Amino acid sequence: MNILSGLAYNIRGLLFGFKTPQLLFWGLIRFFITIGITLIATSIVLYYHSEILLLLWDKPQSAWIIWLWHLVSWLLTLLLICLSAVLSFLVSQILFSIWIMDKMARITENIICGKTESSPTHGIWTQLLFLLSQELPRTIAPILITLFVMVIGWLTPLGLIITIIGPTVAVIFLAWDNTDLIPARKLMPFKERFALLLQHLPFHLGFGLLFLLPGINILFLSFAPVGATLYHVEKRGSLSKEVQKNPTES
Repeated sequence: MNILSGLAYNIRGLLFGFKTPQLLFWGLIRFFITIGITLIATSIVLYYHSEILLLLWDKPQSAWIIWLWHLVSWLLTLLLICLSAVLSFLVSQILFSIWIMDKMARITENIICGKTESSPTHGIWTQLLFLLSQELPRTIAPILITLFVMVIGWLTPLGLIITIIGPTVAVIFLAWDNTDLIPARKLMPFKERFALLLQHLPFHLGFGLLFLLPGINILFLSFAPVGATLYHVEKRGSLSKEVQKNPTES
C-alpha cells in the first residue's frame, strides 16, 4: 500500500459516508461536536487575549515599539487559537469521538461484510473501554509531542526541517488512529498493532495528508473511520483470495 492508495481510501471513505444515511448522520455529529468545542475554546482565547499578553509583556509606552507589541499580541493569539483547536480535537476525541468512530467502523463493516469482526470472548463495553485506553499512545501523546517538536523547531537553525517532520508524524498517527480501530476492537496487543503501522507507513502518510488541509481537515477526520474500515475489509478480502490460490502455503 503506497501513499496514493492511502489518499484514495480517505477520499473513498468520505464519499461512501456521504452516500450512506447512517454514516452521514454520525459523521456530521462528530464534525459538529469538534467544531462546537473548537469555537468555544477559540472564543475564550479571543476574549482574554489582551490579558494573556499582559502576563507576558506589559504594554510599552514608547511609540517606537508599540507596533511590535501589537504584532506579538496577534501572533500569540494565532498560536493560542491553533493550540485550542488541537486541544479541542483531543477533548472531543476522548469524550465523544472514539465511541462514534467505532460506531461508524461497525456500520461500514456491516454494510460491506454483513457482520463485524471483534473479540469473541469480550463484550462490546470491554472492547470500547480498550479502544479508549489506546487513545493516549495512539493519538494524544503523538500530537502533544509533535507540538513540542514544532515549538523547539522555531527556536533552532533546523526549524524548517523539524517543522515539516512534526506535522508528518502527526498525520501518520492520526491515520493510524482510524486504521487501528478494528485491530484494537479485536484486542490485538499494542506491540503487534504498532508493528502493522511501521509496515505500512507510506499508506498511513497518504491517508493522513488530507488532514493537513485547513478548513476541510475536520471533515475528512470526521469520516476517516469509514475509509479505514474499507481498507481493512478489502485487505482482508485480498488475503483470503491469496490463501485460496495457495492452500498449501496456509
